[in-house]
Amino acid sequence: MRVLVLHGPNLNLLGEREPDVYGTITLSEINRAIQSYAQAHGIEVRIFQSNHEGTLIDLIHQHRRWADGILINPGALTHYSYALRDAIAAVAIPTVEVHISDIHQREPFRRISVIRDVCIDQIAGLGLQSYLRGLDRLMDHHRK
Repeated sequence: MRVLVLHGPNLNLLGEREPDVYGTITLSEINRAIQSYAQAHGIEVRIFQSNHEGTLIDLIHQHRRWADGILINPGALTHYSYALRDAIAAVAIPTVEVHISDIHQREPFRRISVIRDVCIDQIAGLGLQSYLRGLDRLMDHHRK
């Protein structure tokens, strides 16, 4: 199984950015944990982070014939990026949306996801475990 992992805007600042919300784990630490977990489960991953909506869309398009699944933390794009939503819908690759914080317990605008309805699942509020549970969900879906 091959999974495209995408981190959206501002996630490059994890470890520094609002530690009371996102904790002190860095993006590098998350990526190492994803790679280790994926390797242990026979999953090949390609991991990218971008602060640019168009770059994330381009990565989805470029990997549409490679990826069996997409694991995405769209960051703030979750709440308003219809273009990112449409890219996920267009490639029809099983996608899991993940969030480090519990977006359902945060500001009202963060409780809305325009991405959710084109994903097979949304996992939020588990920190690093959101990503690993997302990989589990993609593996389960791939087995069906």
